[in-house]
Amino acid sequence: LARKDSRGRGSGWGWGRGYLGGLASLAACLGWIGHAQSLGQTAADFVPICLLITAALFAVASAPTFLFLRERTTAPAVVTVASAWQRILATVRHAARYRDMRRFMLCIVFYQAGIQTVITLAAIYAQQAMGFSMQQTIQLVFVVNVTAALGAFFFGHLQDRVGHVRALSLTLVGWIAMTLIAWSAQTEGMFWLAANLAGLCLGASQSAGRALIGLLAPADRHGEFFGLWGLAVKLSAILGPLTYGAVTWLTAGDHRLAILVTGGYFVIGLIILAGVDVERGHRAAMAE
Repeated sequence: LARKDSRGRGSGWGWGRGYLGGLASLAACLGWIGHAQSLGQTAADFVPICLLITAALFAVASAPTFLFLRERTTAPAVVTVASAWQRILATVRHAARYRDMRRFMLCIVFYQAGIQTVITLAAIYAQQAMGFSMQQTIQLVFVVNVTAALGAFFFGHLQDRVGHVRALSLTLVGWIAMTLIAWSAQTEGMFWLAANLAGLCLGASQSAGRALIGLLAPADRHGEFFGLWGLAVKLSAILGPLTYGAVTWLTAGDHRLAILVTGGYFVIGLIILAGVDVERGHRAAMAE
């Protein structure tokens, strides 16, 4: 299955291009900020324009989908809030029938809690724990997006060769190493190493997780199960940063301990992932 499947490659290309798009958006906004500052404008003047630039890029990127992609299914005539929640609960109950899908969803909640913490609080950690300036932080975000794109492209091809679980396991080991390096870093060079490792693992783990959902989901319910994947990620976006914030509050601002504690989510995710059998899960999905 792992050798014949190309979901990893497709997911990697999708995520990789997404990170490149993020770079384009960041570059456009930084270009406008530099121009606006040269004219003596303040943040109150140029930040709203940056939002408009981002919105315009969203519109351009999504236009081909709306113009050329045709819907293959017929949507119900009326969709209410109640019916939407009923459909979500039905999907959750349906997913519970699939042992490996259920286990992988739990795995996602934990390892994504660590990822969402890094995404949300990397800039704060760089400034508070490492003393980075705003310019250095912007450079950090730029470089991490580049390495994330490379990670998505490279691991997208790798996971089709070695298997999705093995590839994702490698990235989680990388996340654990990144956490330990960031926690112990005393120099900018060490923190840059951790940041670039985070970028590689970010692109790799995002593309691997999405591809694995595609393998474990029944062919006619991909939309629903990808929706559950998104729900798990959003839940982790609450869990991870909340844990980080709680630790810094309880320790009077110890950001190093906070990043170390939230790094434990990667360890938990790796342990849960070890019990996911892709072959068994894929057979169950195809038997639907």
